[in-house]
Amino acid sequence: MRRQAIGNIVFIAGLLGLSFFASCRLYNLERKLPPEYAEFLSQVRYIITSQERKIFLELPDSEKPGFIEEFWKRRDPDPDTEENEFKIEYFNRIEKANEMFLGEGRPGWLTDRGRIYVLFGPPTDRITYPMGGGGERCQEIWYYGNFPVVFIDDTCTGHYVLVTLSLEHLHELNLAQSRLQKTFAPEKEFLDFKFSLKKNLVAEERVEGIFALEIPLASIWFSSEGEQLKTILDVSLEIREVTGRLVWQHKQSFPLELSEEELKAQRKKDYRLEIPFVLTEGLEKLRQEKGRVQVVLHNQTGGEEVRKVFEFKL
Repeated sequence: MRRQAIGNIVFIAGLLGLSFFASCRLYNLERKLPPEYAEFLSQVRYIITSQERKIFLELPDSEKPGFIEEFWKRRDPDPDTEENEFKIEYFNRIEKANEMFLGEGRPGWLTDRGRIYVLFGPPTDRITYPMGGGGERCQEIWYYGNFPVVFIDDTCTGHYVLVTLSLEHLHELNLAQSRLQKTFAPEKEFLDFKFSLKKNLVAEERVEGIFALEIPLASIWFSSEGEQLKTILDVSLEIREVTGRLVWQHKQSFPLELSEEELKAQRKKDYRLEIPFVLTEGLEKLRQEKGRVQVVLHNQTGGEEVRKVFEFKL
């Protein structure tokens, strides 16, 4: 029993370590972002999901403009119109928050009051309580429907802090806000994949192995044909030396067909693709320096495409 407990502790510590290194890697990628992409990530901090942020940081810079375009397109409540009402409303709220909440040493939309304003829009009622003769703290109470959101300014100097809300309260706030005014539409999940490599044979003049892609079924769009859901996933792989010279490439299409019941039952699972490879060129260079593997995944249904680049060394 004690050995099992120790094993569990080691396992948990290992998971925490992997999570820490993954966070550090994403942090380093964010630090190296060109200014225009760092600005985008800052502007959408309130609405970008952790999955979207991870995908954006891992993309080559050449692919980031396409991601940004798709990011806003996914949130467009009415794609048939020329304007993206969600995007317009979001930036209008940022601009308004900057005007309303000055004087806290940072842009208004980055304050606690600004964050709530950007996410939920103007409140139904806004009541301000200045400090009274009894020394009460300054505060503001915003009402969304019947639900109050409280901000406290302990020093009465204009620096308001949001009183912690529980998940239950946030749920109530969402319900109140959605009943009273237009809310931001929920985003669809981005096509994504995890990539891994297994070497089965490593010889002086030949290397064999398997590339694997694990794709969340929830991120795959299907077309409906009768009682079946169908799509075709196209995968393109390239291995290049550090100089950019191509040493191996492969393209393959994978038909995928499920019933609606099967998809519902497996929605939280991954669809795994395995692609064998044999390398006979560039082995010496790849053993000396890290090369690159470029993986492109394209879904024929909807035309979504994601491209990732990974280090590769023998």
